[in-house]
Amino acid sequence: MIKMKKLLPYVVVNLLIFYVLPILIRDTSSGMLILMIIIPLITFVTSLLYGLNKSFGWRYPLLVMGIFLPSIFLYYNESALVYTLIYGGLSLLGSFIGSRCQAI
Repeated sequence: MIKMKKLLPYVVVNLLIFYVLPILIRDTSSGMLILMIIIPLITFVTSLLYGLNKSFGWRYPLLVMGIFLPSIFLYYNESALVYTLIYGGLSLLGSFIGSRCQAI
């Protein structure tokens, strides 16, 4: 439970970008900008900060994937399922790079 509390600030940021940013989608181009540039960038930076401050682990990337899944059915359609893997992969990469930079 204590480890989950340490994840809370990072999870809150991801919750906000996964559930608040899609409200700004007005057309296809804004949707693609948000899905392909803004959300992945913020997810990577958040994961990088997580890796710098904590350590590398599988829990955070899996959590990122899990909290994105419901947003697919709220805002998008099932074709957006691939973004679950993309955001999870970016989160894994970011936390790995962050944990390696912490060791230096």
